[in-house]
Amino acid sequence: MTTVVILVVALAALVVLRGVMLGRSRGSVPCRLREDDRGWQSGVARYADGELHWIPLMGLRLRPRHAIARRGLVVSPRREIEGGLYAVDCDGSTRGISLAMSADAMTGFLAWLESAPPSAYLDVA
Repeated sequence: MTTVVILVVALAALVVLRGVMLGRSRGSVPCRLREDDRGWQSGVARYADGELHWIPLMGLRLRPRHAIARRGLVVSPRREIEGGLYAVDCDGSTRGISLAMSADAMTGFLAWLESAPPSAYLDVA
């Protein structure tokens, strides 16, 4: 019984430590993601090599669950949702995914999209 409690506490501590490390890592921003019409999941977004990597806050893996390529990405106009967050729907190379983030992070995301090389097909509505 005591061993199980220690293991559960250690696992919880690792999950919390992972969340703190993800949140404080350089170049990452808090970002929620919704697939199709499921609920919003909290996570962290990082920009890497022409992709936006999304890593959920809850979990053990440090690898991104989603890698959204900038090339061919089409986003809807941003709209305000609860809690002062702004959301966009993604289409093109990525379908059925919506991203929500703060106003500053959304401005950075849209600037990242617009700063693509001239050869990339982009459509920022």
